[in-house]
Amino acid sequence: MSKAPLQSTLRNSLHKNLQSKATGPAVGSVQSNGKTTFDFKIAGVSYKIKTSHDQATVLALTDFVNRKVEDAIKITKNGSFQNAAVLAALNIAEELILLKRRALKEIENLEEKAQKLSLELEGSKARKDQIKSTRTALDQ
Repeated sequence: MSKAPLQSTLRNSLHKNLQSKATGPAVGSVQSNGKTTFDFKIAGVSYKIKTSHDQATVLALTDFVNRKVEDAIKITKNGSFQNAAVLAALNIAEELILLKRRALKEIENLEEKAQKLSLELEGSKARKDQIKSTRTALDQ
């Protein structure tokens, strides 16, 4: 999957979320310790969170979790909020773990490529030095 469509989807989702839920100063109030308290809802249940993150980040996080819980509610047999919350947490954890694995694999691939390039560069330098010494010997 290409990164561009995913980034575009996330950006559009965040933009829609900001337009539909941002209510200016009423969304969060700054505390003396530099943290802001935000009010939000997950599946209709009200919560508060105190964080140093900005409003856009909090809205993106709460929108993401809310969608995951609402999706889980739709597929739980008894419609229990607790069961849906656990299922949503498992789904989020699965995504996180798979993304971490993919990121680690990419890092390993990049390190391998960097090692190969380093070896090629060293070989090229050695060949250059050999040609230089051959020319010097021929010139004498």
